[in-house]
Amino acid sequence: MNPELVTNLVQQGLEVTLLVSAPLLLTALVTGLIVSVFQAATQINEMTLSFIPKLLAIFAICVLAGPWMISLLVDFTRRLFSGIPGMIG
Repeated sequence: MNPELVTNLVQQGLEVTLLVSAPLLLTALVTGLIVSVFQAATQINEMTLSFIPKLLAIFAICVLAGPWMISLLVDFTRRLFSGIPGMIG
């Protein structure tokens, strides 16, 4: 196993990680921003008010983008497992 192969595998793994986590993180960011603006406008300082909308939004994104994320992970895993014989020899 040469260093170029390891670097390529790490790069692909990081790309897949970013692609899978991006919808969830962006949803949490946007939801948190909207709730923060709402809290600032109404002067409601309740900590649980920011938690529940984020939880619901992330659940909705998991339902909507879940099949895409799973197919991305399965494709990466298949490519990784099919490349094992070439990595050894």
